[in-house]
Amino acid sequence: MIGPKGDPSEIQIRTREMHRIAEEGIAAHWLYKEKKAGKDKLDESLVWLRQLIETQQDTKDPREFMDTVRVDLFPDEVYVFTPKGDVKALPEGATPLDFAYAVHTKVGEHCVGSKVNGKLVPLRYTLRQGDIVEIVTSPNQHPSRDWLKIVKSTRARAKINQWLKVEERARSIELGREMFEREARKYHLNPTPLLGGEELKKIAADSGFSGGADDLLAAIGYGKSSAHQVLNKLAPNALLETPEKPRSTATRPKTADGVRIRGVDDLLVRFARCCNPLPGDPIVGFITRGRGLTVHARDCLTVAKSVLDRERLIDVEWDVEEPGKRPVRIAVYIGKDRPGLLSEITGAISARNGNITKAEVTVTDDRRGINHFVIEVADLRQLQDIIAKIREVKDVINVERVRGL
Repeated sequence: MIGPKGDPSEIQIRTREMHRIAEEGIAAHWLYKEKKAGKDKLDESLVWLRQLIETQQDTKDPREFMDTVRVDLFPDEVYVFTPKGDVKALPEGATPLDFAYAVHTKVGEHCVGSKVNGKLVPLRYTLRQGDIVEIVTSPNQHPSRDWLKIVKSTRARAKINQWLKVEERARSIELGREMFEREARKYHLNPTPLLGGEELKKIAADSGFSGGADDLLAAIGYGKSSAHQVLNKLAPNALLETPEKPRSTATRPKTADGVRIRGVDDLLVRFARCCNPLPGDPIVGFITRGRGLTVHARDCLTVAKSVLDRERLIDVEWDVEEPGKRPVRIAVYIGKDRPGLLSEITGAISARNGNITKAEVTVTDDRRGINHFVIEVADLRQLQDIIAKIREVKDVINVERVRGL
């Protein structure tokens, strides 16, 4: 039709069924006319809403209606249910731990397990649309730093970090107190009046700790402050009168493991198995109550993913005058297996003074293979020399270091 001003107009006469097909069909007429490439998220949501209304009209039983539509919700979120039927919206990939914290913080903190659709599942289980989740709790359960590797929701992660910081601060205060008391007894001083006096609060304030003596003790426990330095400010004359022999270790904080810890000389040192650092690797220390200092490589995934509390990380460095042997795992990839190849690989390791303590050889049906060796080396440079030597062997296509043992 042509309007009064000469504008063309189109009028369509159709039944309700024709209208529904035109609006929601594969070739929707209005999309064709406007030459849209496809439907955006709003269009898809409107279509889904229309279908939801139709489904509600066709379904008389409300329970049947809920069972039909609860698995057809937005894909970027997972909608799950409590045993009472309450809906909880969680991010995609969420676990029962995320659900527990969505119910209540205390439920999350004491979560020991879960049931999904009536069946026991691990805390790492990935929830799916429409799951009915029940949380099993215990008053003896508390959050673990490993939970940070499991949860997906921002709320759960924040609550776990908050609990860990409060708990680890309390432990660090206790550890700092123990370190201070041990340092005081080395110089035949009574630590009780020193810890309870006003002078310690003054030193804490002068050092920038607004929380008083507890902040200072926590810093000692974290390894950020030295018990020896604090004691020197509290009782300088007593330290001056102490013979030089017991002070020798304080002037050179060194351990038998070849790691120097700045300001601390009485911590047990162990090396993390997740990354197994070698002398020459950039390293960082993490103070753990009851287990002393754990040394990680700076590129360790445990450190990179912020699984460890940053406040308990301290600077450490290698102090190796006569390096001992440390185990390291390597993987050797074989392009084509042949007689004598294993002998050539082990010969390359021996040629660079590496000692093999364990070997695992796997060959596939197509004569390819992968060999794992645990070898003892002195430092990173020797390991690099061994890897370079193995790569010279014919039919070896790659050699790489494997973190951990």
